[in-house]
Amino acid sequence: MEADYVIVGAGSAGCVLANRLSADPANRVLLLEAGPPDDALSLKIPSAMAANLAGRKHNWAFDGEPEPRLGGRRVRHDRGKTLGGSSSINGMVYIRGHAADYDGWRQMDCAGWGYADVLPYFKRAETFEGGADAFRGGAGPLHVSLPRPLHPLSAAFLKAGAEAGYGASDDINGYRQEGFALLNRTIRGGERWSAARAYLRPASGRPNLTVRPEVLALRVEIEDGRAVGVAFRDAAGGCRRATACKEVVLSAGAVGSPHLLMLSGIGPAAHLQAHGIVPIADRPGVGANLNDHPDFVVKIACKQPVTLWPDTRWPRKGLVGLRWLLRRDGVCASNHFDVVACLRSGKEVAYPDLQFTLAPIATAPDSWDPLEMHAFQIHVGLMRAHSRGSLRLTDGDPLSAPKIRANYLDDPRDGDRLRRGVRLVRRLVDMPAFGSYRGKEIFPGAEVQSDAQLDAALRAGLGTQWHLSCTAKMGPASDPTAVVDPAGRVYGVAGLRVVDASIMPEVVNGNTNGPTIMIAEKLSDAILGKPPLPQESPAVWDGPIEGLDEEGETAP
Repeated sequence: MEADYVIVGAGSAGCVLANRLSADPANRVLLLEAGPPDDALSLKIPSAMAANLAGRKHNWAFDGEPEPRLGGRRVRHDRGKTLGGSSSINGMVYIRGHAADYDGWRQMDCAGWGYADVLPYFKRAETFEGGADAFRGGAGPLHVSLPRPLHPLSAAFLKAGAEAGYGASDDINGYRQEGFALLNRTIRGGERWSAARAYLRPASGRPNLTVRPEVLALRVEIEDGRAVGVAFRDAAGGCRRATACKEVVLSAGAVGSPHLLMLSGIGPAAHLQAHGIVPIADRPGVGANLNDHPDFVVKIACKQPVTLWPDTRWPRKGLVGLRWLLRRDGVCASNHFDVVACLRSGKEVAYPDLQFTLAPIATAPDSWDPLEMHAFQIHVGLMRAHSRGSLRLTDGDPLSAPKIRANYLDDPRDGDRLRRGVRLVRRLVDMPAFGSYRGKEIFPGAEVQSDAQLDAALRAGLGTQWHLSCTAKMGPASDPTAVVDPAGRVYGVAGLRVVDASIMPEVVNGNTNGPTIMIAEKLSDAILGKPPLPQESPAVWDGPIEGLDEEGETAP
């Protein structure tokens, strides 16, 4: 089997690359994916997100290593295993991050990755329901929509933000991220709009594109310092090889790409040798610098019967499902994340580092099962955690899952900011807008007030927003911890690139699916030798902190 470009991983980045690289009929493109096709009905239904995450057919569901600061608890890391990758099972939330995130990348010597450089690629990727403007695209493959109608609890959340003195944003992916706003979602016509729907299906009829699901990449084949192909196990269990005449591109995600690099002899030399792998390129940054967005959920009883809980029980569960099948609307046509608040945890923070999202239902601990009562929950996401984790080999067997340790709360600043976030949520829920809905606090509980009590609750309940990233970070050649250059080329091995969220030097201030698609759009031009799109530099909001500080007083 031979192609010009062999892409490993048909997730968000891999689907983009398969489309863009095969647009030239002279390029033969082979796309390898470990998971099955994305033809399951549950992958189309937006509200079936929990069911997809609960199973393992389309989900790697990696069990993390015991987390030292969480009392040894293991946190499960869900990752898509199907065409479309995580975009086929995620929460469908579309947030690009803050402009300062990308300017920070540029300041880390990642030339060409400032906000002015990446904005044109965000715009090229999308068709935004709200219309094209200086920040938003209107003719791209990725359809991005707004929630309609707004749930009553979501409306209360927005009103509470105003009552607390916070500003509003007309578009968190536009001029202003900070404040309270409607969430964007990758849903079109009542169906999930994954990267496979957006990019792969339109290209699937091209004779120069071959897509092979249910094949597991085992290692990159390297000869004389150059990547020449990929060894893989086919669906029947046989070992085969795909030859790459031009390049091998790893788009297996922040877990899969560094795992494959290490299995191929690229990574920390001593670690590789300890597992019987001959080092080809000693790159200590492979699997290091693991970033994630830790998530803590405040759960509150609801005094009004407005939550989604009854829709999860028969017969209403069947009725809302039937409505979706017939009309593609109703409860099943939404991801139920309508609103968001991007806020700063304190006056000393330069731009938002907390993300609050409301769900009009509450789930049981360590489960996707709903609480058997009317309740809602507000997620406190820490968008710029200081703690760093790692990904390491379990052994030299490609079939063994790697060891993932995020090191949540390893840096004490993270716990401090999360405590502030919980207290800010409580202040918001105490606003008049929630008066008719607000019941008792179920978790962590109104009695949990002191720093020590909140720290104990964090240890017991902190989870992940499934935004693992930065495990093969890009950087200049002078940085010994960098794995790839700003064009995604792996240091020390020719003909090999990494294109996915693993190359972020630092995680962005928001969900990672949209930025991953942008990365692939941008690097597809680099792979094809095209000049980058012209920079665009519209002004972005840079106002003072608003609303409540951590003590609950109105900030000046």
